[in-house]
Amino acid sequence: MLDILPQLLVSGLLIGGVYGLLSIGLTLIFGVLRIVNFAQGEFIMLAMFGAFWLNTLWGIDPYASILIVTPVLFGFGLLAERAVIKPILHAPHAMQIFATFGLSVVLQNVALTFWGPDYRSVQTTYSSQSLIVGNVAISVSSLYAFIVAFLMAGALIAFLQFSRDGKALRAMVQNRYAASLMGVNTDRLNRLAFGAGVACAAVAGCILTPMFYTFPTAGVDLIITAFVVVVLGGLGSVAGAMVGGLIIGVTQTLTGFYVSVELKDVIALVLFILILLIRPQGLFGRAGMEEVGTK
Repeated sequence: MLDILPQLLVSGLLIGGVYGLLSIGLTLIFGVLRIVNFAQGEFIMLAMFGAFWLNTLWGIDPYASILIVTPVLFGFGLLAERAVIKPILHAPHAMQIFATFGLSVVLQNVALTFWGPDYRSVQTTYSSQSLIVGNVAISVSSLYAFIVAFLMAGALIAFLQFSRDGKALRAMVQNRYAASLMGVNTDRLNRLAFGAGVACAAVAGCILTPMFYTFPTAGVDLIITAFVVVVLGGLGSVAGAMVGGLIIGVTQTLTGFYVSVELKDVIALVLFILILLIRPQGLFGRAGMEEVGTK
């Protein structure tokens, strides 16, 4: 039982990195716009289909497809922000939820209409490869995803900390009205934040394609876990999303082996609730971009 522990911990950390990658776009959008984007899973799904078709039609590796899919979905995110998000930015929370949930349903049904309900997969040279380190087998696909997740999180934190737009975004989170008085173009930065959050979803979708099946409702299961991770780490905190992802990943892996596969999600949610009872604001405290930029 103890001999397998290192393998379980490594597997949990790797899947936790994937959970973190799923969550950073969601937490960026909430941190700036204060809107919970229920359509984030569908943006991931669209990216998975994009990577799938690029691989199927032209043999482009899913990781290389990031260079194509990400700009396309970034542009689509800008359009979605203008058409759906901007009109309800200051609306009651219930209306915001209905709007983003409606966008989610529309995207699911568009995918279902064009590509049908079939499950599709991408096979690459590294899909079934593993690295053996001592007694631990490390999935190459999961390792790549883990590395990309932390590179994305690091790049996003660096952008928020050091770039002019990143500092302006943090100022908006502190006080949107004061930031606008200082000359910050809040409308432009809203579009930038939403587009960047969708671009994060695009990267996540591309690197998940070799690991998961691609189908129209693929984003539903992924986004449920992402919401848990985001709230656990602290709404609006990119670093918190990564830490929360690692905690959930390790908890699910250990529970699935030592307790029961059927109970792994239940126990992860119980841990999630216990942590929130102690720290209702999440592990990283106040859910805001200022915290992310200084951590």
